[in-house]
Amino acid sequence: MKNAILILSAAAALILSSCTSCPFGCKTTAKGKVEHVVLVWLKRPGNAADRATVIATAKMFQAEISQIQHLSVGPAVPSERPIVDDSFDVGLVMRFNSKADMDAYEKHPVHVNAVKQTLMPLAKRLLVYDIGCE
Repeated sequence: MKNAILILSAAAALILSSCTSCPFGCKTTAKGKVEHVVLVWLKRPGNAADRATVIATAKMFQAEISQIQHLSVGPAVPSERPIVDDSFDVGLVMRFNSKADMDAYEKHPVHVNAVKQTLMPLAKRLLVYDIGCE
């Protein structure tokens, strides 16, 4: 048991020491990069098939659009905290190297077609935030 704790402690220290972007061992997004946040409310709220379609479409973006450096996508996490808005069905966070890369993604035929053919028919509301990283 003592050896297991020692091994786990050493592994945790190794992982944290490899993340040198902040003093707490976490990684932060580098200055100049752009985070693109999209919140989607479905026309049929809570519909599992529609949610799965939006998620699969976002994953297809990452596979086919080279400007996307990182993608996080999934359903809202339910929360009892009054400050948390968990009313959306699907959230996406994409990271780009620059605003120019994000602009190229916006105009990419895969993105344009998916918005017209998949997202707009399913979405009642979209909210987008673009964040320039410091």
